[in-house]
Amino acid sequence: MKDLSKSVFKNEIAHSVYKTGLRRKSSFIKKFGDDSSVDYHFTTQPNKTLNEFVNVDDIKLSETPTELPTNKNVIVGNIRMGYGHYRISIALASCANALGYKPLWLDLNAFPQSTTTKIVKHMNGLYSLGSRLSQKSTLFNKYYWEPLNSQGFRKLTYNSKDQKMTELMAGFHKNLPKDIPYIATHVWPAQAAVHAGFKKVVNIVPDNWQMGLHLSEGAVHAIQGFSTYLGYRTLHGMAKNILNPMPSIDIVETGHFIDHEFVHNLEVDTEKRLQRLNGNKPLRLLLTVGGAGAQQKLTVDFIEFLAPYIQNKKVVLFINVGDHKKFLNYVLEKSSWLKNTCTTYINEWEKTKQVAEKAIDGDVEGVHLFQNDDIFEAVYTTNLLIRPADILITKPSELSFYPVPKLLIKRVGGHEAWGAIRSSELGDGTIECDKTDYAFQMLKLMIEEKDILNLMNKHILDNYKIGIYNGAYNAVKLAFNV
Repeated sequence: MKDLSKSVFKNEIAHSVYKTGLRRKSSFIKKFGDDSSVDYHFTTQPNKTLNEFVNVDDIKLSETPTELPTNKNVIVGNIRMGYGHYRISIALASCANALGYKPLWLDLNAFPQSTTTKIVKHMNGLYSLGSRLSQKSTLFNKYYWEPLNSQGFRKLTYNSKDQKMTELMAGFHKNLPKDIPYIATHVWPAQAAVHAGFKKVVNIVPDNWQMGLHLSEGAVHAIQGFSTYLGYRTLHGMAKNILNPMPSIDIVETGHFIDHEFVHNLEVDTEKRLQRLNGNKPLRLLLTVGGAGAQQKLTVDFIEFLAPYIQNKKVVLFINVGDHKKFLNYVLEKSSWLKNTCTTYINEWEKTKQVAEKAIDGDVEGVHLFQNDDIFEAVYTTNLLIRPADILITKPSELSFYPVPKLLIKRVGGHEAWGAIRSSELGDGTIECDKTDYAFQMLKLMIEEKDILNLMNKHILDNYKIGIYNGAYNAVKLAFNV
């Protein structure tokens, strides 16, 4: 098999870089072992949280060899790194199910005995730490984190070194049927599947900023927008010189990766938003916390800013802190007003579902604060609350592509800036409000005047009509050559 670290799309990698990749792989073997000779066997079982929504089964280890059915099954290979890759995975599973296929959830971060999971956990820990530090230290963010996320990960040489790392993940896949289409929502599963010999791998590219990090030669790259397509097609800025382009057969512009539930109900949900807005009903705001648990102070600032609107029944506030118990405690400690006002749902999944379901067609008021230790419940709570929400307050990561009016706050990492650019140009979200006072000005306009939200909802309907939000359906069809 071709050594994918020596060249990337016919672009030769310097021998010194290749040797660095070899040394890195050796260091991982010393630290985490090499289980390529281990025979892992697999079975499936329904995902206890997601199965009722998207009919997805988890791939689990089995003590005995078990033949996984290949007919109309699709593997969704992913890792938990933040919430974004899980969220996109849920969207792919949702649309696969809607198209009549059976999604199988393969989380490479869920097998603690494997070399694969040990590496992923190590790398995820470093990324989460960096995200949190970037919000606490302006100097760290300016001189290390922003450059790393916007330029460091962009280099083709970074891809070469990662390919050596993901060779260690191929052995984990060896007993999975290679005829099952494999859709990867992070590049490491995509690279691992290619190394393992899967016949059809679709590499879901999550960002709107071209980075060598996201390349997986041997897979088909699914891209959300045209400017990103051009960046990846030409490998723009991934080296100092002009590079050989990615072949056209290896890249497809699919559209945004959005759940079937959102796309199917888009027109109805948008009409309800317009009726609330123009009927002077309280606006529902959904404030979400990212997977790294950053931006604690900013969340409290938003809560305090919104307090008068909530007290005057002009705003209803949903807050999802995900699985971050420390974040929950911080928010309640710093905002005495919130602590005495909000209704909390801590590990109350059934009540969470009921509140969200009631809010779609019924009235709701006050502040509702959600926290779930279970990662799937933590992520899917946001999914449940988006449909009845009028404004989503979020950093410009994966949620910036979703068909709901958005206030996009300060990014965590330079690559996220381009999510806000994409959203604001399409008209379904704001530009990046990178200063707190500017975010408050924007939010005040959205609440007190009608023009911004009316335009956003109009643009969402226009985007829907031309298929902007159909990317997850198209990626699944790509996997099955439909």
